[in-house]
Amino acid sequence: MNEQIRQDTFNIASRLLDENAAERGDKVAIYCGEETVTYRDVLKNVNRFANVLKKLNVKPTERVMIHLPDSPMFIYAFLGSIKHGAWPVPVNTMLGVADYEYLLENSEARVLVTEKTSKAACAGTRHLCYRLFADDGLDEWLSEASDEAEAHPAHEDDIAFWLYSSGSTGRPKGTPHKHIDLLFIANAYGRHVLHITEEDKLFSVSKLFFAYGLGNNLAIPFRYGAPVVLLSDRPSPENVLQIIQEQQPTIFFGVPTQYNSLLKKIDQIRFESLRLCASAGEALPPEVLRKWREKTGLTILDGIGSTEAMHIFISNYPDDVLEGTSGRLVPGFQAKIVDLSGKEVPQGVPGHLLIRGRSITPGYWKRPEENAEKMLEGGWFRTGDIYSQVGGYFTYQGRGDDMLKVGGIWVSPVEIENVLMEHKAVHECAVVGQEIEGLIKPFAYVILEPQYAEADTNKLSRELLDYAAGRLPRFKCPWDIMLPDELPKTATGKIQRFKLRMPERQAA
Repeated sequence: MNEQIRQDTFNIASRLLDENAAERGDKVAIYCGEETVTYRDVLKNVNRFANVLKKLNVKPTERVMIHLPDSPMFIYAFLGSIKHGAWPVPVNTMLGVADYEYLLENSEARVLVTEKTSKAACAGTRHLCYRLFADDGLDEWLSEASDEAEAHPAHEDDIAFWLYSSGSTGRPKGTPHKHIDLLFIANAYGRHVLHITEEDKLFSVSKLFFAYGLGNNLAIPFRYGAPVVLLSDRPSPENVLQIIQEQQPTIFFGVPTQYNSLLKKIDQIRFESLRLCASAGEALPPEVLRKWREKTGLTILDGIGSTEAMHIFISNYPDDVLEGTSGRLVPGFQAKIVDLSGKEVPQGVPGHLLIRGRSITPGYWKRPEENAEKMLEGGWFRTGDIYSQVGGYFTYQGRGDDMLKVGGIWVSPVEIENVLMEHKAVHECAVVGQEIEGLIKPFAYVILEPQYAEADTNKLSRELLDYAAGRLPRFKCPWDIMLPDELPKTATGKIQRFKLRMPERQAA
């Protein structure tokens, strides 16, 4: 495809599909269970969905909420809405009715695309006019619609779609994105980090309703004419391993929690088809990376991205992996680390990570205070993450509100977590600060490996405290170890540390 980004009429649905349909129309674009869909058929069904919206008199910029599993229909609805000029709003499929009522009301969606038995189907607001059910009637609507459609004339900087933030620090925020954003991140990460070609085959456990999954499952493969494997079901370790073995993808995208779970299901295994594994969502513990290398012979390209940036903006590279870091800048992005006054800090000193790039959201929907706090002068975005940087490599230190000041010294919870993760009994952990007699102390919440489920918890807690004490300075050592049944998480697997700091969870 032409690398030149045009400045005139630009509809990303057409940019991702027209050339693929013309040049590789009979090539499979989507593998999903027993279903395969060619690029030509994707274009036809995208056009049909656009014509369904036209028939319903949906106007440009009106919102179309998409609550569907990863499937061809999701892609038809997403790109079909954009082609028509409406704004698709993919949402998490693992929420409750009240959550969907909030999302529908907040986005003022006019159309809901879902399945008849879903929780979203029960939700409603004063704005909603139409419900289109993928499992009851939508196929018939598509079959009756024309497979040709004119693309809505848009500019590359016009809004094309919304995402919702994962809510790791509170309620999800509507995050609009521009037409150019999908092409930008496909060029930046797909070309310069993955070195993707149309001969690759992509498989991501992160779903299409997440920014990470939308890039992996749609923007990047469609930009380069590569096929994608979609998993409609929950990405259990068993399902993921089965797809890798049956579909033979060349690139696999996961999150740290998923890699950790897969490690429990495999001994020594060689994924013959895979040439790259990537991770994002939260920092990859070095111990997980080491074990993955030992068991599979593959490394993992850890990186950091965000809903606001659309995809990964700092990453390790295939020929340049520095364990324990998020890697280096992805081409097209800039970053700086600043103190509370906005002044850049010296190398090696932790500070607030700011980024700048073409795909940064113009701002949250109806959140003026947060926009003023995060969308800074000069196009800089305050990520909320604390990082340090040495020699161009960025190391995650925690979220801004996760950092602990112990005895007047800043302490990264991630450093403590990485030490505990090296213990054979620890499956997962999170460290937060709790106030003890007016002073902040680090507390660790640890999920044990299954074989330690019946162990003496008091003895094991003491063992873990001793283990940390032998590897950390005294002021960084956990004050105590808690052994809950689970950690609070977002649907992306990010630990919600703010919930661990809630009063009812604080130590006596």
